[in-house]
Amino acid sequence: MSATWYGDAPPPEARISALGWGLVILRGVPLAFLVFGGLLLLLLIRIFERPICGAARPLTPFITVFVCHTALRIMGIGFDVFGQPMTGQGAVVANHSSWLDIFVLNARKRIYFVSKSEVAAWPGIGWLARATGTVFIERNRARAAEQAEVFQARLHAGHRLLFFPEGTSSDGKRVLPFKSTLFAAFFTPELRDVLSVQPVSLRYHAPPGADPRFYGWWGDMDFGSHMLRLLASAKQGRVTVVYGAPLKVADHEDRKALAAACEAQVRAGHQR
Repeated sequence: MSATWYGDAPPPEARISALGWGLVILRGVPLAFLVFGGLLLLLLIRIFERPICGAARPLTPFITVFVCHTALRIMGIGFDVFGQPMTGQGAVVANHSSWLDIFVLNARKRIYFVSKSEVAAWPGIGWLARATGTVFIERNRARAAEQAEVFQARLHAGHRLLFFPEGTSSDGKRVLPFKSTLFAAFFTPELRDVLSVQPVSLRYHAPPGADPRFYGWWGDMDFGSHMLRLLASAKQGRVTVVYGAPLKVADHEDRKALAAACEAQVRAGHQR
């Protein structure tokens, strides 16, 4: 997950009112207890889960799903879902608009994110990402083969990996062109005939009267101030999640064809 600039400039930061700060406390305190309490419980269960189950995680992902679903309720963000998460072996791709994507995508589906390596060092977020099994990668072609092996090992363990093929976040109003690099891992002889990839579209709807890009996190926007502005808003909007039809890897000629087919489905769901 990253926030590289794209398109229009971010909206100017608005001053938080006294009422807004009250909402920050009212929402932020239980949110912090939920997230870090859930993290502590996950780590305690993982002590026993790891030696018994190895790479497989039959229990701890349910904690992540509960925490993320409850976090959206605490923040007051509505949640609409169309379609069903896939049940077979495979991966998931989605458009990327905000740090909120992590909560939204985890709220209905047991998944493991693929993220840039820098995120592992971020305070708070990095700890959560490592604990929940995030796969960290370097955008370095010299490491591509090594990272493909990591993908294969996790997929063979039954993990559904989710990554953002856009490679960065947008303002939420658009879907950026998909990069095909990470799709190459699905075309190995061991995986091509058994895997499917499910495209998922996220569309944020701003609170009434707010900037349509209210939930977007991109450009030089600071994570902390963006989160405070969100928590301080008296009115909240909604997010729509559209689960597309899973695409069989074997039905596509190469990584570029698969990336293009996924992008087309994500764009269609985003415009829905």
